Amino acid sequence: MMGYVLVHNEGFLLHSADPEWAHIRSFRWYLLPHGLAGACALFLGPMQFSERLRKRFTKLHRVIGRIYVFGALIAAPLGGFIQYFEERMGEPRSFTVAALLDAFLLMSTTGIAYAFILQGKVQQHRQWMTRSFAVALVFAEVRVIGGLTGWENSDAISETIVWSCLVFAVFGADVVLQIQESLRLRSKGRVQIATL
Repeated sequence: MMGYVLVHNEGFLLHSADPEWAHIRSFRWYLLPHGLAGACALFLGPMQFSERLRKRFTKLHRVIGRIYVFGALIAAPLGGFIQYFEERMGEPRSFTVAALLDAFLLMSTTGIAYAFILQGKVQQHRQWMTRSFAVALVFAEVRVIGGLTGWENSDAISETIVWSCLVFAVFGADVVLQIQESLRLRSKGRVQIATL
């Protein structure tokens, strides 16, 4: 998803004559820290789910985790603010509301996850980081779905995509967490039966 978004949606960054530059001129200085912080969160987030990396390189896991938290907490409010600029340029208010809700969800799930790890509650931390990353992925999901289907040029359909991805982010993360817990309990039960 990240590669597709970089080429399809953010390719203008490599072409100074691209008309997108004129579009973002009024909020470009907000877009730079938003983009860098968001990229840190999106690119480093998947590394945090590696059990092997977490066990072998605990200090690296912590450093990357802090960068993820910082990235999410910077990118989220700036994304909402940038969408407010977009609304003033003609985008539907629904996009601003969705961006603000996405920012709230990303900051709250990330903050809760961070609070749990500070308390030493690793299992709850992992659950909330899963939710956090699911919300962070909404950025890429919307662009991939819109781009692959060709629906990105219709505001009405784009609104549906944005809201659908946002609604299913936390729900989808919870489904993944329930499946993982079910598999963990099943394998734990097999180990107990084998030891009898």
